[in-house]
Amino acid sequence: MGETVGVRPGTAVDGVWRRRVLSFVLATFGLTYAYNLLMFLTVGYGATPAAGLMLQAMMLIPAWVALLLQVFVFRDGDFDWRGGFSWLRAFVYLFLLYGLIYLAAGALAAVALDAPAQAMVMSATQFVTLVMLGVIIVSQFLIARPERERWGLAFGPFKWYVLFTVFLAALYGAMTWLNSVFHLGEAVDAKALIGELARAAGQSTTGLEDMSNLQFLLIMGVQSAVLTPLIALPITFGEEFGWRGFLQRELVRLGKIRGVALVGFIWGLWHAPVIAMGHNYPGYPVAGIFLMTVYCVLLGFILGLAVMKSKSVWLAAYLHGVNNQVLSFLSMLVYKPGDPVFSFGIGLYGLATMALVVGLLLLDRTWRET
Repeated sequence: MGETVGVRPGTAVDGVWRRRVLSFVLATFGLTYAYNLLMFLTVGYGATPAAGLMLQAMMLIPAWVALLLQVFVFRDGDFDWRGGFSWLRAFVYLFLLYGLIYLAAGALAAVALDAPAQAMVMSATQFVTLVMLGVIIVSQFLIARPERERWGLAFGPFKWYVLFTVFLAALYGAMTWLNSVFHLGEAVDAKALIGELARAAGQSTTGLEDMSNLQFLLIMGVQSAVLTPLIALPITFGEEFGWRGFLQRELVRLGKIRGVALVGFIWGLWHAPVIAMGHNYPGYPVAGIFLMTVYCVLLGFILGLAVMKSKSVWLAAYLHGVNNQVLSFLSMLVYKPGDPVFSFGIGLYGLATMALVVGLLLLDRTWRET
């Protein structure tokens, strides 16, 4: 990431910085909310291929907007379209194309396709995502190291992937255990549940029946914490380059803690339409927006610290996937909370627990370094 630069209020530099932030926020919210409105008016929120596709496409918008602005509006040197060929520009253009394909596919699935066609489009976009993952890996060998490091596009030290992944898994594991201790939900027979879903889809359950419950949970847990976040890296990068790669780099000029908190607040409000439609807090459209905003502020401190320590947006993107997948795995296949608000995890009790943990993380000297 770029260095933190002090900006004197009232100067020309200060005006440019503020316009950059405002341009990004307005464009990101405008495009996202319009896309959410299209979703609401067509397929709505639910377990359909089109809805899932649009939720994934929505995640690409922050990075898509940040890159478009830096290529065609801000013209930040390395990204400026007027420059000659470079592998960095090639990567940026490929990601912009990837985002455009995904956004168009989601809109097409919502307004013009029946369920079988939606499923086919979903499969096609998953293939495109695997191709983009290959592009990401190859880019680490083609883009010059100084360019990758300047924009947070180097993978960074492997140790931070391990430490932060274990940290998130332990945090959500502890809160799942607390839900169980205080009887805030019910235990899930994961093997039976997956078996039912497989049979309903006409799939074989032979391999599943040969495993014990513990073996099944271990395999699913490793998949949630390691494999799926890696495969989803192009999609989670869509959020993380926007929030942590661009907006955090701009707002830490206000001070690291204040800037990261503001990023989290903006990030939380960005989710408002889908939360109101039932995402994460079904049955709590208004309270859910408030809780999601608090959750994003707290999670933003964790992801923000990860970026500052590793200098890598890819770590934040990977951890975003770990966060989503581990939380889903534990709440859907291990112990399901009875109420999304009055429970640990992303409920009120979970947010209080996260606040205590984040308070300890704020003692890290990274927050005081310049």
